[in-house]
Amino acid sequence: MPDTSCGILLWRRDADAVRVLLTHPGGPFFRNRDDGAWTIPKGGGEPGESHEATALREFAEELGSPLQGALRPLGQIRQRGGKLVHAFAVEGDFDVAHLRSNEFECEWPPRSGRLQRFPEVDRAAWFTFDQARVKLLASQCELLDRLDALLSAGSKETVPGA
Repeated sequence: MPDTSCGILLWRRDADAVRVLLTHPGGPFFRNRDDGAWTIPKGGGEPGESHEATALREFAEELGSPLQGALRPLGQIRQRGGKLVHAFAVEGDFDVAHLRSNEFECEWPPRSGRLQRFPEVDRAAWFTFDQARVKLLASQCELLDRLDALLSAGSKETVPGA
């Protein structure tokens, strides 16, 4: 069975454009990667936890702030490595200056026997749809299309085909 994550595509309407919040993975593996490395805040669920609850918990853990707002399903996508991501859109705001991510531990440098702690997310930023298509993992760009369709339709329903 493929690995599964749940996440949130937070969006806001600015005077000049709609913007989405993306996060950059922390740690040494992504330190020098930018374009094509960003992601929506997401992660794996706990036993018995709903997709919605997982997405909200992961947002709070990775950004350090609970999220308020109505979750609007964007369906699921499959990332290049096979992981399924169940995504939700939420209109809201987040001050990226207040990012306080949880941490993970890994051996670094490799085969050194030395464990180091790194933030799961080292930065977050707001991007227009065009900017986000450059920054986001290619497999997650479909979520931008679904959010765009949802906003264009002005519907409170899920995106057709999502």
